[in-house]
Amino acid sequence: MLARMESPRRQRKPVSRVLAALACAAALAVFASFASAKDRGADGQFDKRSSAHFLLLQDVGIPESGGFNGSRRFEEEVLDELEGAYSALQSQLGMRPNRRIEVVIDDPALFDQQFAAAFRFQAAGFYAGIIRVRGDTRLTAPLSRTLHHELVHAAFHSVAPSLVLPSWLNEGTAVWFEYRSIGLRGMPERGHQILSQEAARNALLPLEILSWPSFARLDNDAAGVAYLQSYGMIDYLVRLAGERSLPRFIDELVRSRNLNRSLTRVYRLDLQELERRFLAELSA
Repeated sequence: MLARMESPRRQRKPVSRVLAALACAAALAVFASFASAKDRGADGQFDKRSSAHFLLLQDVGIPESGGFNGSRRFEEEVLDELEGAYSALQSQLGMRPNRRIEVVIDDPALFDQQFAAAFRFQAAGFYAGIIRVRGDTRLTAPLSRTLHHELVHAAFHSVAPSLVLPSWLNEGTAVWFEYRSIGLRGMPERGHQILSQEAARNALLPLEILSWPSFARLDNDAAGVAYLQSYGMIDYLVRLAGERSLPRFIDELVRSRNLNRSLTRVYRLDLQELERRFLAELSA
């Protein structure tokens, strides 16, 4: 899931695991029902095009089919971007989805109308069996980043369909891959400043909430903190043992299905130690 968020703040109290599970289950149920409603577009019909690893459906209100600004060129550019992301996914994260991935690019107004109830923050896209994206009439930088982000979620589901990942890992890895697509390595200075300020106010989210299977029920402020913390934790692991450690960690997790064992084997720490070191770095 990719969010559009403002600068985060707010201290959060721990929430019981029962309430967290109920909230996340409700969110995932909403995603599933929305994701299946792919036969409606801005004009009532989606245009379809496929490539080696993707089936693309789009209806973003492009008036012409041919020409430099036509829908065919847009679809070809999106599929080229997705195929490039697929190759990067293999080289950077070691994941190779074993099926063709369906991607739906919605008209922006229709996306907002259909999916507003699924999130408490403005979302740019999400994954629920298929990738759904708030579209544009051309391949913009934000659209490209969203496609890279959601591809990570689709890849995790493909290589380990029954493995429920904590959101700090799922979303943090997706943000890391998204940022790598624009050449960014490491937490931006502004992001580090925000996290350090939140840590000084004791306003970072507890590990219990970061480990929910979805952030969909968090409001805009809390979601901002959650995404930054999640990315920060993945960035810390990469800085600890290098970029090549991340695909090793993912492979170990998929095979063992044990998060702490995978962290220990690759990084020589467990989840609690990762959180302790990460928070200590922010407070330094």
